[in-house]
Parts: sequence; C-alpha cells; structure tokens
Amino acid sequence: MNKNYKLLAIDLDDTLLNGQLKISSRNKEYIKRAQEAGIHVTLATGRMYCSALRYAKELELNLPLITYQGALVKEAQTGEVLLHRPVPLVLAREVIQRGSQLGYHINVYVDDTLYVEKITPEAEVYQRISGITAHPVGNLLDFLQEDPTKVLMVGGIEELDRLGEEMRCQYGTSLHICKSKPHFLEFSHPQATKGLALDTLAKGWGLTAEQVIAIGDAPNDLEMIDYAGLGVVMGNGEPEVKAKADYVTHSNEEDGVAEVIAKFIFGA
Repeated sequence: MNKNYKLLAIDLDDTLLNGQLKISSRNKEYIKRAQEAGIHVTLATGRMYCSALRYAKELELNLPLITYQGALVKEAQTGEVLLHRPVPLVLAREVIQRGSQLGYHINVYVDDTLYVEKITPEAEVYQRISGITAHPVGNLLDFLQEDPTKVLMVGGIEELDRLGEEMRCQYGTSLHICKSKPHFLEFSHPQATKGLALDTLAKGWGLTAEQVIAIGDAPNDLEMIDYAGLGVVMGNGEPEVKAKADYVTHSNEEDGVAEVIAKFIFGA
C-alpha cells in the first residue's frame, strides 16, 4: 500500500458516474477499501449539495463535500457549512441580464435550491440529470435579491465558448467562469474552485498537496487536478484537461476511479 496519499477527491459526472448516472459496483468496492485503509474520500463536483448528497450517502461518506465547483463545502452527515463563497449580487444580476439578452436558459442557485424563469426543455433535462426539482419564478432579475451560490447558462457549445471569452474579458478576475459540460457555462465567485476548496480540506487535516489525489474529466476540474500531488483525468476526459494530467486512467464506463485506487493506493 502507498502510504503517501491520504486524501482522494472524486468528481461525479463523467468521472465516478457512468452514462446511466450510476456508481459501478467495482468503483464502490475500491472506494470502500480506500476508506477502510484510512484514506479520506470526498466528492468534488459542480452539482448542488443536495444533488451530490445522495451519492455520498450511497458511498457512506462522512466528510465535507465540495459542491458548486468549490463555492460550497458542507459536511455530508451534519450539514454544517464549512465554506460558502457566493457570487456578489451585482455581478450575478449582470450575468443574468446578458444571458437573458442572448436567450439562454439560466439556472440560479440560492440556499441549495434551483430557480429558473420557467420550465424549459433545458430545465427538464437538468432536472433529470441532477435529480433536483427546478422552481419557476418568472423574471430572474426581479426574483433575485441575495447573492446566489452560482449562475449557470445552458446553450450551444460554440456559442457558449464565445460568450465565455467575452465574459472573461469583461469580468477578468471578478468571476470564475468555466464549463462543467460542453453545454453548461458556469459563473461563480473568483475563489470558488475545486482546487481552493480541496486545499482548504487538506490543510484542515494537516495534509499537503502531495498527499492528495484528484480525479476529474472537465475544464472545471483543472484547478484541483493542478493542485493535487497526483492529478488524474478520465480516459473520456476532454483533450485540454488530459494535457494537464499526471495520469490518464480508464473511462467512466470502465471503472477508471477503481483503477486509480488499485494502482496508486494499493499498488495493484
């Protein structure tokens, strides 16, 4: 067994979850083995806390979960909030206004609840993926009166790429802007990244980055992959993310997470 690694952070969609949004029995087995060997195991996801929690319960995780890309770190068992970095209201309203002008479907997250203007086909797909109910509230600018945890736009891949560049030029370091999926463009607090959240957890346990393994697949995983002593990208990961990997494992359909645990923690 490799005694150097003490903390394992795993992304959910397209990483731990297969195409049916399930955790395979082999991945479950190796996560349990890692826990029994004394490894801290947590989830690091762009999902809402309430959406990630059911998977944490399935895995019997009892640690803080990194959710909303790192904007919210919250205990899986007690629900205690350890870290919350929301989007400043003024900036959130500007982002919503721009997205509305362009006709995009927009998700707004407040108090771990999902709000939308109306139930669109995009909202229906998102509900199905996340397992969370969307609440239609009409005009989002009229509705939003406090800092949201995150704002998300759904649209075409190339169109969102262009919008992402436009918004990065406009907001510079005032917002963290990234894609969690090709059709999802996300706006969050500039320090709301999986990497910074993971650093907070590691330091809380007296660990260094070299003792951390992070596994992901998408651009929103780049910060934690760069942070970790071992940054792993799934075989199905995007090319720009693979380019930053210390190691590329099997795909999410081939139990890539289990392969990493077997190889780097148990030396199998």
